[in-house]
Amino acid sequence: MSAPALDVGAARTALAGACDDVAEAGPADAVDGVVTALVARPASTAEVAEVLRAAAVAGLTVVARGSGTKLTWGRPPERADLVVDLARMARVQDHAAGDLIVDVQAGTPLSAVQEEVASAGQRLALDDPLGGATVGGALATNLSGPRRVAFGTSRDLLIGVTLVRADGVVAKAGGRVVKNVAGYDLGKLIVGSFGTLGVVTEAVFRLHPLPAAHRLVTALFDRPEQAQRQVQGVLSGQVVPAAVEVEQPAEGPGRVSVLLEGIDAGVAGRADTARRLLGAGAEEGDLPAGWGAFPWTPGSGATALKATFALSGLARVLATARSATADAGVTLDLRGSGGAGVLYGALPADTHPVAVGSVVARLRAECTALGGATVVLDAPAEVKAVVDTWGPVPALELMRRVKEQFDPERRLAPGRFVGGI
Repeated sequence: MSAPALDVGAARTALAGACDDVAEAGPADAVDGVVTALVARPASTAEVAEVLRAAAVAGLTVVARGSGTKLTWGRPPERADLVVDLARMARVQDHAAGDLIVDVQAGTPLSAVQEEVASAGQRLALDDPLGGATVGGALATNLSGPRRVAFGTSRDLLIGVTLVRADGVVAKAGGRVVKNVAGYDLGKLIVGSFGTLGVVTEAVFRLHPLPAAHRLVTALFDRPEQAQRQVQGVLSGQVVPAAVEVEQPAEGPGRVSVLLEGIDAGVAGRADTARRLLGAGAEEGDLPAGWGAFPWTPGSGATALKATFALSGLARVLATARSATADAGVTLDLRGSGGAGVLYGALPADTHPVAVGSVVARLRAECTALGGATVVLDAPAEVKAVVDTWGPVPALELMRRVKEQFDPERRLAPGRFVGGI
């Protein structure tokens, strides 16, 4: 049975009592091609709660939005009646420098957080490989970059979170206020859930000191096995890297990059060790522009992939990527945290969906055998229509039961996440 037609006027009136900034949506407010009806821009957690309560009464489906840089990731939602835009919630609420903690609203750009905490010689060790990400969007999509080798992902840096459930109930966990929901580890559940469990409104993060010095040591490789040896040598040596990036372009040699951070003398000594471990031809320098970025540009139409695997399988994944693309007659740029078993790939915008499916299937089989997965983060609509973007998902039924607990009426980004959640 199809959903009843939305009375936009009545819905807007209902929402107006909850938020003073509600408007009809325009073409730019579509969510991955799905037309939306209304946009609400609340200014606080309390207003988000009122908006979601009003939306529940009016029977509206809701998609939260930060800067929108990853709104096309995952699957298109089945419906998106209301966009909750968190742009007005972009404040660093508290920076307790002595405790290495920062409390921010979800609409705050990561760049603004970094600027604020840098004044005290600190940083949030969470990379922004696409640029322009907000705190809420980074948590919703489990965004991470090169420094995950040393500091982990947002799950490891997040120590407190505030979110609003589909029924408008505010839930908090961790940080300075501990109120877990039904025994769930709320912070870990919400990270990477693509907005399907709640709307994150505030987050508390652990900070780290800014390093006094940094150096980048790089070396080329021709064969996947060579890259494997270089990466394993650095990780097992006395180098303590902040990041170990591996890049395999569609053509030409690959590159292993080792980022070293710390005090001047320590960095210099470890750079010497890294050059020796990487072998002849290793070079030392500074971070080039664009280092650590994903191998695609938002809005380019490229098919964006994420491959995860056990570290011991790096050579196998690189080799499979080369053979799969050669057989399909397409090109693939790979780049990512080889030191953490995570690579991101980009297939050109004009790649035929059948070719995309062939490459994804080959990579997915290899990564699954290595204890990981291959997912299609972003792609043109014609690719998403025929390619399984998420692939097989362990514990899918458990995830569905969690969704049922948090959002039984499926009002939050329905269908955007794995298994149609």
